Amino acid sequence: MKPLTFQYDALPARVVFGAGTIARLPEEAARLQLHRALIISTAGQRRHAERAEELLGPLAAGVFANAAMHTPGEVTEAAMAQAADLRVDGFIAIGGGSAIGLSKALALRTDLPQIVVPTTYAGSEATPVLGETVANVKHTQRSEKILPETILYDVDLTVGLPVSVSMASGLNSMAHAAEALYAPDRNPLTNLMAEAALNALIDALPRIHARANDLDARTTALWGAWLSGCCLGVATMGLHHKLCHTLGGTFGLPHAQTHAVLLPHALAYNLPFAPDAHRTLIRVFHEPDPAMALAEFTRRLCLPKTLSELGMPETAIDSAADLAVSKPYPNPRPLEREAIRALLARAWGESSPLTQSMKDADA
Repeated sequence: MKPLTFQYDALPARVVFGAGTIARLPEEAARLQLHRALIISTAGQRRHAERAEELLGPLAAGVFANAAMHTPGEVTEAAMAQAADLRVDGFIAIGGGSAIGLSKALALRTDLPQIVVPTTYAGSEATPVLGETVANVKHTQRSEKILPETILYDVDLTVGLPVSVSMASGLNSMAHAAEALYAPDRNPLTNLMAEAALNALIDALPRIHARANDLDARTTALWGAWLSGCCLGVATMGLHHKLCHTLGGTFGLPHAQTHAVLLPHALAYNLPFAPDAHRTLIRVFHEPDPAMALAEFTRRLCLPKTLSELGMPETAIDSAADLAVSKPYPNPRPLEREAIRALLARAWGESSPLTQSMKDADA
């Protein structure tokens, strides 16, 4: 048996998890010695931002409710200007990946503390990773400055999340866990967290789909998302995340839905080269073909099946394939331009991934 060797760098973070925990926001702000916090949200989540402002009282300096998907540079510049005008001493993001991404971008530039209050299952809150879009290209980086100091999970805030958004967000979270299983820097703890996260989300998402206000299912999904985010925070992601960032930043595709469409195809591409991850996913899905099982799972949740449904033009397939192989990054299977182009073409117009079993049947 090969000796077990690994390196694991734990990330420092305070996690407050429960129902009704938004009420603890003033306490957490005081703990970080915040006196002029800028509250960040999207326009659609402004009501949550205003509730946070009311709870914080004099500790709130104002609200910036223009966060946008993929963290566009011009939005960050506008938020920076408001932060400077208000002389803020920290940030409180409430919402999904858009609000949290903007808060991270501001923290990177100012080194001010953050409290993040997730209302989706994106998992971004648990990572020192930031993706920013400039001139239609999404750039990703890691830094300790990006990692939020406190994550405040309030299950109650997720109950109002529309079912369709909940499902797509859940698949986004599952992608973090799935790719962590074959990351080059995976370790026994990330393997355990990834498998537990996938089991939690596979259990919770169908129950939320059937009954949106199922608090037990919402709780399970939220801590599954936290575990997935913890995996993303310490493990290097591969082809799947590269494709999602490319398609989102360059072609403006919705982030979570793109994860849902591409993940079965990315698993079909990689799993023949990742036997340990393959075995884990067989155990998770109770099926011999995890990529096909995941595709069927997304169909049951009524998620989009193809990139064309998301608005990607067929003419973009070649340029997306070129971008996917333009810079090297770790991936269990070599980055083969034509094979990746075929993956994208299938994801654009087909609902089923090209799995090993299908290749064997065609041989």
